[in-house]
Amino acid sequence: MTISFSLGRKSPANMRVAAFGVTEEGLQDPACRTDLTIDLETLGFTAKVGQVQLLPQDKQIVAAVGLGSSEKLDASELRSAAAALARAITKHKSVSCDLAHVSNLPIGNAIRAVVEGIGLASYEFGYKSKKSEMQLNKVVLVGSTSASNRKALDEATAVLDAVIFARDLVNEPGGSLTPAKFANKVSRMAKEKGLTIKVMDEAAIKRARLGGVLGVNRGSTHPPRFVELTYTPKGKAKGTLAFVGKGITFDAGGLSIKPAQGMMDMKMDMGGAAAVVAAMSALPVLAPKCKVKGYVPMTDNMLGGDATRPGDVLKIRNGKTIEVLNTDAEGRLILADALSLASEAKPDAMIDLATLTGACMVALGPDIAGLMGYNDDFLKQVERASEISGDRVWHLPLPSDYRSMYESSVADMQNIGGSYGGTLTAGLILSEFVGEGIPWAHLDIAGPAFSNSSERERTKGGTGFGVRLLIDLAENFRKPESDEN
Repeated sequence: MTISFSLGRKSPANMRVAAFGVTEEGLQDPACRTDLTIDLETLGFTAKVGQVQLLPQDKQIVAAVGLGSSEKLDASELRSAAAALARAITKHKSVSCDLAHVSNLPIGNAIRAVVEGIGLASYEFGYKSKKSEMQLNKVVLVGSTSASNRKALDEATAVLDAVIFARDLVNEPGGSLTPAKFANKVSRMAKEKGLTIKVMDEAAIKRARLGGVLGVNRGSTHPPRFVELTYTPKGKAKGTLAFVGKGITFDAGGLSIKPAQGMMDMKMDMGGAAAVVAAMSALPVLAPKCKVKGYVPMTDNMLGGDATRPGDVLKIRNGKTIEVLNTDAEGRLILADALSLASEAKPDAMIDLATLTGACMVALGPDIAGLMGYNDDFLKQVERASEISGDRVWHLPLPSDYRSMYESSVADMQNIGGSYGGTLTAGLILSEFVGEGIPWAHLDIAGPAFSNSSERERTKGGTGFGVRLLIDLAENFRKPESDEN
């Protein structure tokens, strides 16, 4: 169900629920004491973040939403509080929401946090025959209706729609989202949003010498695609930023087949690609000053009669060769082509997102992505975007002496390292295909791209991780300083 968001100077009388934010300080302030706050305290309401207390009043329901300490209230906590509100009122059709102005955040940031929290926590996907119990379809944000706030709301809904787009793509079964259908969805989006798009079919991919994509695709009955998207700002662009996303529409592991348990959620192996195309979809509304190009290789990884065999050697776009020892380490093969191609355009910086290694999940758990790369200034920009967006990352090293772990006697490298440090060796392998001197960041999103539970604004299934991070990165991007300076 689509939720309509709007602004209002005051709560409309016809709203089923009237929600307001309560901080710990506000609850305890004698000057703010009312019958309502006394009732809340009697019911055990302490205003901790995410606590929601519903109180019937006349023909409305009043919802008190805990915001925690006003001094510690940031966008992440406000988003979580809004998500808790959404879950508490799913069976009601409308709510007026007075949360944004309670925080000390810039009003635009607060509006975005509230919209994201409510909209994402209300997200549903599926093919169930039974009608959804989620009824919420109208949200009025109470406060100023100024032009700046209307602009902030438009931007917030664009971000929300982008994350939902990514979630829908990730949640779509692999048998339904073939590379061709994926590319068609992206093409329709690009036409609607005014983005420039180029789609390479199998013949064009062969002409482009994308040996990694072709090698992974050999076991499939569905031909590959390679999509390039371009957002061009009005006026002179303040730099060029490249997004690269891993687009394995289903990963069976190839001849190095996954066990049944490990294969169940592998429709999500295109989470990086989903994040890239979804983030691109929001850029025309948000209008960052930099040019952004997206590169998305698309294929599944199956077990057909001509599937790539362990020991086969693939030649990548930049001329380097890879000995494939494990066909289930396929993401780095298609990303190698994409990074090579993206590098040829000489962007000012480049970031890739990939559900790449289980080792990263072991190291950082299900909620945090591994960040690797080169150029300290650009990596700090990515970390800042992480803090703003709530898409959490942790900086991991790329030790040059680990390169020996993936040396090959017959090719330039193997596609796997040794028994340890799998996340780091995967990052190092990708670095072999980044153009010299290009600031580059790699995000291993194997953990946070897909969730087995619902928590905060996250729902079970595809999370849309990375969309907000990429958007914030583009909005605040500046050409990175050289590490040599």
